[in-house]
Amino acid sequence: MTVGGGTVRDGDEWRTRVAEFVRERVVPHEQELDAGGRGAVAVRRRLRAEARERGLWALPLPAELGGGGLSLAAYAPVAEAEGASDHGPAALGSASLLDVTMLARHGSPAVREEVLGRLVSGELRSCYAMTEPDTPGSEPVLTATRAERRPGVGWSVTGRKWFVSGAGDADLVTVLARTGGAAGDRDGLSLLLVPTSAPGFRVVRELPVLGAGGQYEIAFDGVVVPDDHLVGEPGRALAVAGERLQLGRTLRALRWTGQAQRAFDLMCARARARLGVRGPLAEHPLVQQHVFEALLALRTTRPLVYEAVERVAEGRDAHVEAGLAKTAAARTLQDVADRAVQVHGAAGLGPDTPLPALLRGGRTARVLDGPDELHVTSVARRILREPVPGAS
Repeated sequence: MTVGGGTVRDGDEWRTRVAEFVRERVVPHEQELDAGGRGAVAVRRRLRAEARERGLWALPLPAELGGGGLSLAAYAPVAEAEGASDHGPAALGSASLLDVTMLARHGSPAVREEVLGRLVSGELRSCYAMTEPDTPGSEPVLTATRAERRPGVGWSVTGRKWFVSGAGDADLVTVLARTGGAAGDRDGLSLLLVPTSAPGFRVVRELPVLGAGGQYEIAFDGVVVPDDHLVGEPGRALAVAGERLQLGRTLRALRWTGQAQRAFDLMCARARARLGVRGPLAEHPLVQQHVFEALLALRTTRPLVYEAVERVAEGRDAHVEAGLAKTAAARTLQDVADRAVQVHGAAGLGPDTPLPALLRGGRTARVLDGPDELHVTSVARRILREPVPGAS
């Protein structure tokens, strides 16, 4: 299946089709997918088959590897639509976009040949491990996991990582490890692609996030990986990680915006349909205020997100734009979901709507991929280092 590079207009057309698939096929199975286990595996397999049949599989992934070949600009509105459900990207085959992009640019020829096509097809699943239990996740230079070079053998990796998304059923994990220098040095950090089947790798435990699964603690006990599983240049991991983070934060912002839009739509539907002794909720001034504030948040966040998309798509530095987009989208998701819960009343707290999950997602979004405080500081410092036009 070949879509081609695609334009923003193409993206709008694909968005309609993807939104319908997520609404009609993915959303009805969210509780089964949330529960995990064999039931979730069977549902996910069926949804992936349906996505392929409809020509919706892996739309942003390279066409030469079996994906749809949509450019990032064209994929952006699609990412919003599929991101309305946490399970949309996996069901539609785009969840591997970050890993495929990273390995296509920085993986060895052997790794590219061995894994890229299988990642795009969904045969392999991958994850990314950077955060550790005993070091701040926002300061990767303090990484304690180490990888030692053994001539003729490869790299021996020892350490622990946690809050690793999808590690429970991953086939590959990209690990940030120190290969040289002392703690705190920017140089000396490297990325290694580790097969989870390798001796010494283990899943320590699942780490529920506000009651929801999907995050794991993992350990590496002298795991040996081949030399050609080094991702990028040795000691230069932060450059690769920074590139990945800009794209990753932008994708998350798009998906969180899609979830915020879903919460907004649910709130409006509830306000129109719910009747009381004084008429529909939609006539209540305080409910109208919730609708207004939520719409304002969405309308002011979306341009920031698409500005980050534009910068990343053009290959320009997007530290400021991605930081603004990520922070704004996380806050908007939390705010809009909270307002939607308020308008629903007790019904918004129970299992009959996705609002508890959306609210939980909004709260965790303000910590994932760097807490708000990290982005506030990082963006402000960059702006304040720039000269002010006209200043003496």
